[in-house]
Amino acid sequence: MSGCEARDAKKLVRSPSGLRMVPEHRSARSPFGLDEPPWVPDKECPRCMQCDTKFDFITRKHHCRRCGKCFCDKCCSKKVPLPRMCFVDPVRQCAECALISQKETEFYDKQLKVLMNGATFFVTLGTSDKSELMVCRLSNNQRYLVLDGDSHYEIEIVQISTVQILTEGFTPGGGNTRAIGMVLQYKVPGSEELKQMKFTASEDFSCNKKLSASWLAAMHKVSKGGKTEKAE
Repeated sequence: MSGCEARDAKKLVRSPSGLRMVPEHRSARSPFGLDEPPWVPDKECPRCMQCDTKFDFITRKHHCRRCGKCFCDKCCSKKVPLPRMCFVDPVRQCAECALISQKETEFYDKQLKVLMNGATFFVTLGTSDKSELMVCRLSNNQRYLVLDGDSHYEIEIVQISTVQILTEGFTPGGGNTRAIGMVLQYKVPGSEELKQMKFTASEDFSCNKKLSASWLAAMHKVSKGGKTEKAE
């Protein structure tokens, strides 16, 4: 087990918003996560914060699990998965937040899974003229980029400063390009020095080309923020 996987244990906790499966150690939290928002106190919201309907015995108050604001049932009826807050089941969200969460579903269900499954690349360190064949993947807790070959590296995602995707096949019309590698720049904790790694897709098997291209596309998505809304 690698060092970055050693503290992946999770625990089930109950909050007013629902059941959550969260890391036992806060240091193992995903960099893509969001904290639960404080709920707007009932006494401060006599009316729906969307349609202005007055609350009474029949028209009850509901809090959006993503923004914490107070709504009537009509304006906060959707239950949508919210993996960024580690909820076990879909939770009630207002229409605006539900749309954001639905857009994030592809990132969590597709891109992150692609990165965690990994792909094989030739990795070159800095200005070295030697490369090493390595399996590259995102750690289970989503905090580290793990590289395994004869050598072993763990790069913290939050320390990555730039991701440049390398492509080939560019045409004047802008089509027919495919990702063949990337250049990664990152900082080592405790140092301001930027280090660089170059990843080049292995051409050993034709099936690996597609896998590598999918992995690079997912990495590009992560480098651009990954989500439709960053943590506040």
